[in-house]
Amino acid sequence: MTKLTDLTVVQALNGLKNKEFSAVELVHAHIDGMQKAACLNAFITETPELALAQARVSDARRASGHAKALDGIPLAIKDLFCTRGIRTTSASKMLENFVPPYESTITQKLLDAGAVTLGKTNLDEFAMGSTTATSYFKPTINPWTEGDILGAKRKLIPGGSSGGSAAAVAARIALAALGTDTGGSIRQPASLTGTVGIKPTYGRCSRFGIVAFASSLDQAGPMTRNVEDAALMLKLMSGFDEKDSMSVDIPVPDYTQALGKGVKGLKIGIPSEYRIKGMNADVDAVWQKAADMLKAAGAEVMDITLPHTKYALPVYYIIAPAEASSNFAKYDGVRFGLRVNGESLNDMYDMTRSEGFGKEVQRRIMIGTYVLSAGYYDAYYLRAQQVRRLIRQDFINAFKKCDVILTPAAPSPAFAIEEKQKDPLQLYLEDVFTVTLNLAGLPGICLPVGLSSEKLPIGMQLIGKAFDEETLISAARSLEESANFTHKPLFTV
Repeated sequence: MTKLTDLTVVQALNGLKNKEFSAVELVHAHIDGMQKAACLNAFITETPELALAQARVSDARRASGHAKALDGIPLAIKDLFCTRGIRTTSASKMLENFVPPYESTITQKLLDAGAVTLGKTNLDEFAMGSTTATSYFKPTINPWTEGDILGAKRKLIPGGSSGGSAAAVAARIALAALGTDTGGSIRQPASLTGTVGIKPTYGRCSRFGIVAFASSLDQAGPMTRNVEDAALMLKLMSGFDEKDSMSVDIPVPDYTQALGKGVKGLKIGIPSEYRIKGMNADVDAVWQKAADMLKAAGAEVMDITLPHTKYALPVYYIIAPAEASSNFAKYDGVRFGLRVNGESLNDMYDMTRSEGFGKEVQRRIMIGTYVLSAGYYDAYYLRAQQVRRLIRQDFINAFKKCDVILTPAAPSPAFAIEEKQKDPLQLYLEDVFTVTLNLAGLPGICLPVGLSSEKLPIGMQLIGKAFDEETLISAARSLEESANFTHKPLFTV
């Protein structure tokens, strides 16, 4: 019999329905897994008692014939989602002891569907990073790391900022997880951990109750071990929310119905601008392999151009820090979060923010404050917004010729935690293939397609038209079936 921790969400739901095991047994298996996987540091806050209580309620509901869509399924929640009565830290010292009195819309939707909360996962502090190494609660380790995790000489990053969620799903300590994506924070860690991650169209999933980083870029999304689970999760997470001013009031399709449609007749675009100088050879080879698979499945593969792609990274690192600078003004030691007393009010502000924010967060706040300041707002921020519109127009033009775009999700496989920490610019380049979607508000999915020469996972990204997640999911399912990626991390529970 398949281990309970090796099941997919859909398999677990079928097992629960057929009374092969109970929700309590399923949750117990994952709680045991969390204990065995403590060395990964995937979780900041674990909630085993709550999970078992929810599982018992789920079993009772199922026994009465009123099972819900996700009844009894143990999930991991990125510690950026506010959870009523459960500590929400954003992996920061600033919010180390913050316990929200309310629930985010997304987590409430999943709770209403019967999901079970295993705990809150680690991330880069306030979601600022691509490694999960900027966390105040120490880095998460990629379960693909070779040898004894704690004793390994070369501990690998799981990507970021949703690295804890990605590691939890990959290591089999959660059936699925929630992540957020501001510039690639779902798709890049999915690529580095051999998991599946979807960033939906901006406005598809509510942002209410998610600790904001950059409000015009942030989107929630599911992280799973296959495309079918991701489609189910996205269906349950999506929908209009009046609490989010940017939420879009349009019908939500049943994404699971798109799984069997295939790619026959679809046109797949390959943007020449994504073939960057110095690209990892293994990533390039898997990209070509993915294109060949889609062609063999009946799609037409064609070259396209996205001419303003080269400006995406600098534009992102102007707009995102600017929005962060504005959003983070509220962390002042007065209303909530950390307070460091000083001799005056201004002294208290300075000391609270100096001690409450890590170096990367401070760096981005200062960049954002600079580009919003008098004399530089026009030169930097307004110009960046103008180029952002050009980037979006590039996609609009490209989608007149193709239905889906295929690119890598990360420029390299996972690397050692300490490898690039001293050079922020090298770390910012980790987002080179993903930030364009956030700037344009488009949906994207990453799924594992192959292994590097070092036997590390390499994921590919599929990009779709706005609110056309259905086509994206059908193409991803076809590629998944062709790739048949059955490899597991070196560390699993």
